[in-house]
Amino acid sequence: MTTTKSQITLGDLTFDVAVGGPADGEPVLLLHGFPHNSGSYDGVVGLLHDAGLHTITFDQRGYSPGARPAGVEPYGIDHLVGDALGVLDALGVERCLLVGHDWGGILGWQLAARHPERFTGYVAVSTGHSSAIAGALRSGSDQRERSSYIAAFIADGAEEKLLARNAVLLRRTCPREAVPPLQEPGALTAALNWYRATFNGDIAEKLSGGRVTIPTTMVWSDGDTALGREQAEGSGEFVDADYRFVELSGVDHWVPEKAPEALAAAIIDRAGAGR
Repeated sequence: MTTTKSQITLGDLTFDVAVGGPADGEPVLLLHGFPHNSGSYDGVVGLLHDAGLHTITFDQRGYSPGARPAGVEPYGIDHLVGDALGVLDALGVERCLLVGHDWGGILGWQLAARHPERFTGYVAVSTGHSSAIAGALRSGSDQRERSSYIAAFIADGAEEKLLARNAVLLRRTCPREAVPPLQEPGALTAALNWYRATFNGDIAEKLSGGRVTIPTTMVWSDGDTALGREQAEGSGEFVDADYRFVELSGVDHWVPEKAPEALAAAIIDRAGAGR
């Protein structure tokens, strides 16, 4: 099945968008995280199309070249929520299944809690509910150590260090295909501004979130070095609906790229449960 790429303009920003799968299939919005753009789901969307689902992906604020505002404030969570809803509105999608990985997961939890009327269900990948993350940070578990890299991301000059020597630090830790787009002028600064807009103080104090009332699946991999078990398993405490926890064994943080079949199966299962 073919995927159609287009652009959607919301205010002063233009986003690169791709839709695919059966036009009459249940729509699924997939939100990417750092540092990979919507290409992180390339191995997933075809499997969803084969299952009869209609996919929507877009390069989010800072990742679409036409949606790269200057400064930190424009990358706050309220703006990111508005972008996702704006894309759905522009496509005429009233309700859909929601999927989010990494930063897309943080955003997904916010969307699910704030706008349950827009989503049939939610599949969070790696990133637990923000209150569960905050709890893990406070509990004395290893989550604070796991999250220590964020201080380096929000520091002045982080871009220069990460891009030095042909972005060797990024290439050591990130999916290979995610790096070249970040080497474009201003791209890495925009991506890091997601962190700076939220984590410019005590991380635990910055994270909070409302309760989720739509059916939810939490997909977590035991090889994730950034996000630990406690924040993943604790997320169910903040869901007042059908909740499923899916653990992937031997998979690192990059679930969409490294385990597309398993992730697609969890998404298809959640979609089927809502029918």
